[in-house]
Amino acid sequence: MRLIFTVCGFIAIAFVLLISVYLILSGLPAIKEVGLFDFLFGTRWDSTNKTDPAYGILPFILTSVWGTCGAIVLGVPVGILTAVFLARVAPPKLAAAVRPAVDLLAGIPSVVYGLVGMMVLVPAIKDLFDLKAGDSLLAAILVLAVMILPSIISVSETALKAVPKEYTEGSLALGATELETSFKVILPAARSGVAASVVLGVGRAIGEAMAILMVAGNSPNMPGLFKSVKFLTTAIASEMSYASVGSLQRNALYSIGLVLFVFIMLINVLLNRILKKDKE
Repeated sequence: MRLIFTVCGFIAIAFVLLISVYLILSGLPAIKEVGLFDFLFGTRWDSTNKTDPAYGILPFILTSVWGTCGAIVLGVPVGILTAVFLARVAPPKLAAAVRPAVDLLAGIPSVVYGLVGMMVLVPAIKDLFDLKAGDSLLAAILVLAVMILPSIISVSETALKAVPKEYTEGSLALGATELETSFKVILPAARSGVAASVVLGVGRAIGEAMAILMVAGNSPNMPGLFKSVKFLTTAIASEMSYASVGSLQRNALYSIGLVLFVFIMLINVLLNRILKKDKE
């Protein structure tokens, strides 16, 4: 069994290295041809233009950052409060009824989220804010906020339940209320697990493509709450199907994948360092 586990561990590492090497080899040619500064900080993307193509991905980077941050701001508080409710407040029968709903949210395909957002959310935003079109960064943020909820709720609830009962008994014995115990004792004691749930939510928000493609409008604009925008992931998904093999356009899409991969790795390293310091 030790040998089997060791082999499985090395297989996982090998896949990560293989993906890294492939993205580096595929993404560097376009960056070298376009120029690193022009590629990362260019504000114009027009890859299909035959006479004057442009490959600046700064709008995609900023849109991905703002979209992810917006989803975190909306989704994390709701997810953590729901986890506290299920773990500490809700009666057992009510909690048993809510948990399957949370699990169902996790099992819904992303294309269904996109379909519901396109049919319900986008028209609602259009009518509410009197816009020409409702597909916007706001719609993408709302869809992402809902999509990250299952990961945050499930992992946070598990972490909260793992806190020893002695913490609760000691807090109540010192005169704290149930609410004070939940938020000032139990939640801080489970902060490592809660932070891990946020990491999972961030990973899903950054890597989502299909649902965002259906509600964000897919236009290479600088980010604006009510503007049609394009994320790093949707830029790849929307153009890869018709980009010619070996063309600069296709290589630039690989370069976007490399930037996205580096972006996710940096976020994971940063959050893991924060978790490690927190655990120490």
